[in-house]
Amino acid sequence: MTLTRTRHKMPDYIHTALTERGLMDAYHARPDYQQNDYIGWILRAKRAATKDKRLAQMLEELKGGNRYMNMKWHPK
Repeated sequence: MTLTRTRHKMPDYIHTALTERGLMDAYHARPDYQQNDYIGWILRAKRAATKDKRLAQMLEELKGGNRYMNMKWHPK
């Protein structure tokens, strides 16, 4: 049995935030699973304030380059 994960489509507001901050390359440099996890995590938030907070965290982690979902991460 093969398990597959849902691939989340990037909403326009996330695309805009990444582009405006010059972080699209940093986003695409992350492994596919991280890109998908970030989008799904943001989309699962019920409240707009939570979505905004999660988006801000993703942007900060991409900017810093060494965190993923509030955990230390070291690119290969």
